[in-house]
Amino acid sequence: MRKLFQPKIIILLCTVVCLFITTNIHWGKDKWQNIIEADARGYYAYLPAVFIYQDLNFTFYDSVETAKYNSHFNYDYRVKIDNSYNVNKYYCGTAIAQSPFFLTAHILTLFSDYEADGYSRIYMLFITLAGIFYMLAGLIFTDKLLRLYHISNGIRSFTLLAILFGTNLFFYTVCEMGMSHIYSFALIAAFCFYMKKLFITSDRRYMILSMIILGFIFLVRPANLLVLMAVPFLAGDMYYIFKGTNILKKNFGLFATGFLALAGIISIQLLIYKISSGHLWVDSYPSEEFNFKDPHFFLMLFSYKKGLFLYTPLYLLSLFGLYYFYQRRRFEFFSFLVFFVILTYILSSWWNWWYGGSFSSRVFVDYLSLFSILLALQFQNASKKIFRRLLVPSVIAMIALCQFQTYQYRYYLIHWEDMTKEKYWDVFLSMKKEGKR
Repeated sequence: MRKLFQPKIIILLCTVVCLFITTNIHWGKDKWQNIIEADARGYYAYLPAVFIYQDLNFTFYDSVETAKYNSHFNYDYRVKIDNSYNVNKYYCGTAIAQSPFFLTAHILTLFSDYEADGYSRIYMLFITLAGIFYMLAGLIFTDKLLRLYHISNGIRSFTLLAILFGTNLFFYTVCEMGMSHIYSFALIAAFCFYMKKLFITSDRRYMILSMIILGFIFLVRPANLLVLMAVPFLAGDMYYIFKGTNILKKNFGLFATGFLALAGIISIQLLIYKISSGHLWVDSYPSEEFNFKDPHFFLMLFSYKKGLFLYTPLYLLSLFGLYYFYQRRRFEFFSFLVFFVILTYILSSWWNWWYGGSFSSRVFVDYLSLFSILLALQFQNASKKIFRRLLVPSVIAMIALCQFQTYQYRYYLIHWEDMTKEKYWDVFLSMKKEGKR
């Protein structure tokens, strides 16, 4: 049995299960028409714009996207610049991540009876495969990261199962894979792994890889550069921070090369803006901004509207892993605590602090690889058997609750935006279907 409970086998089983579920949800009849909705349509639109229509002003939106394909979450992702040019509100990184799947779908569509317009059935089905692929990549890099903390095979396997099925990572893998979060999860997991390897080995290759990945993290979601605040935690102590600084000093030319690669990747978005509007940079989020004087810190974590710890309590349980660091590795304790507080403060300062239609607080999905470290170390260092015996069923109960509430969210028992205390307890553990997402 232990031989079967290995991280590689668990990751493979997770992939098979998620593939089965997402095909069941999206591939039948006309369900494929709702695979990309709302924000996801803006992320995806770069692909047909570049490879089919050569139109970065997205004029095909009316004639193709909305006229031929109905979606109950259709909306215009274009922003008018200088009262003349349309630009895409969203950044291009998600589309770049999806591009191999899009191009494969495009080739297959050319040899099929479907229209090669970027929005017919085969294109959409391949976006579901993109979500599965980046979930797989994220779990692989998370496993590699946990291995650097000397976590045993069994605990790594259990942790991977927990973060997939016990958090909103599952929902954004099998239901809304067109959103940016599954791609950010994979990229941030890879960044954290290579940064940790850099501090441990001083291998300069990892510096270059980290900077390249950081560029793509920006392109997917610029706010996720906040992951840089987790670098001290990944370093482990001041010794490794000084060691990392010395690596930069001794290899400044290599660092400059990595920085140029980072800047070159980021410049892809600038080039798109230049082609679209004539400007190197535009404000694609007019009237939407951060208000750092009015954060909604505790509402983001505990509210009935979108509380992270209410809808996905495994995040809260993972934070108890800080007790291990407090006892033995104070630098990591304080560095992670500072990272989490600043991250939550900044994210909760966004004007729409609940981030629209989402299951739980979706912006934390991106950082799950870091939370997994705390969760795994709780299991690894549980000093008393009774504590471990309580921890395992607690995690299993949280997985069950997350799966149940994911079901409720899909069928609108948990509203996509307007939950209250009364509504939450009125439908708690109810399976009455109101509709279907």
